[in-house]
Amino acid sequence: MSKKSKILSLAIFLAMLSLTPLSAQTIDPARAGLFRLSLIMGAVIITLSVIVGALAQAKAISSACEGISRNPAAGGHIRGILIFGLVLIETLVIYALLITIIILMVKWGAY
Repeated sequence: MSKKSKILSLAIFLAMLSLTPLSAQTIDPARAGLFRLSLIMGAVIITLSVIVGALAQAKAISSACEGISRNPAAGGHIRGILIFGLVLIETLVIYALLITIIILMVKWGAY
């Protein structure tokens, strides 16, 4: 099994796993479409933000390691900037999680 097919199968599995709450819901059929849409949007938001956050963190760490290896004397300064950048990236992912929780926890019966 190639690396691409492993990643694709893992992505399909995670997508199916994130959509399983759709089959367990018993709500008013008139509001079912809105509720399902909110579940799908919540899953999409958190999935994309986690993927982009992980890729950004990997790129930042890779660039910092390369910079430190080119100029070891600037290692402390580069490390400080790296930590600050990683904090900002992780904060973005936490904000996406907060938005997802807000989307999923809206009282749909009130609408």
